[in-house]
Amino acid sequence: MQVYREMDIGTDKPSAEVRAEVPHHLIDVADPAQDFSLTMFQAAARQARSDIADRGRAAVLVGGTGLYHRAVIDDLDIPSRYPDTAADLEAEPDTIALHRRLAELDPVAASRMEPNNRRRVVRALEVTVGSGRPFSSYGPGLSDYPPRDITQIGLHLSRVEIDRRIEQRYHQQLADGFLAEVEALAERRPPLSRTASQALGYKELLAHLNGEMPLDEAVARAVTRTRRFARRQERWFRRDPRIIWLDADADAESLADEALSQRSFRIRET
Repeated sequence: MQVYREMDIGTDKPSAEVRAEVPHHLIDVADPAQDFSLTMFQAAARQARSDIADRGRAAVLVGGTGLYHRAVIDDLDIPSRYPDTAADLEAEPDTIALHRRLAELDPVAASRMEPNNRRRVVRALEVTVGSGRPFSSYGPGLSDYPPRDITQIGLHLSRVEIDRRIEQRYHQQLADGFLAEVEALAERRPPLSRTASQALGYKELLAHLNGEMPLDEAVARAVTRTRRFARRQERWFRRDPRIIWLDADADAESLADEALSQRSFRIRET
């Protein structure tokens, strides 16, 4: 979400001082009215990495959302979007029926997802119907973790500590003017894109500004949704055997030394 201009406090963008000290990329590259897709992110990341390599430097990919990491690290073959097909599929309220249809058209893809996971089922059908090519034909899938020359470091914190930090950060963001930031975004034209308006914290504060709930309830919902997202992040990254996990409670200098001491690739023993 840091790709969006004007969405600064709620996305926790690095400060101007930090960005002046260390060059950052893929920040403030899109208007909030734009649906900035995974494909667009992948293309922008490729260009940034190429430019950095041409300068004889190394890139550090930091985040965030697991699928976006995989798109860059594993150079995923990302299917195109077919909005008309997607709209037709969304008109069907029965997700199980959609999954049965997917099982007929692409049984491999259907076997890789839960029948009630509407987002994934609709996306697989959208690609299969729209392109005329099975969704499962786009690469080996996310369950494959091929060797890469990229060192992946995961920082481990207890769930209790993560939960505490999430709540603390929301209160600090509010003190820093998060609500005013969302209010300005709500008044802009063209309006926020579907992607931007669903961002953690922004969605809830927009609901508050629309009179749907009091501020304290909006913040509580944002905290809960962010904690759930953090759980999904943890499960996603834990599945990748290439990630080397370090204890985030260690001091920053020790963590940096440990990260730099790792080889470019290592399979975690299980």
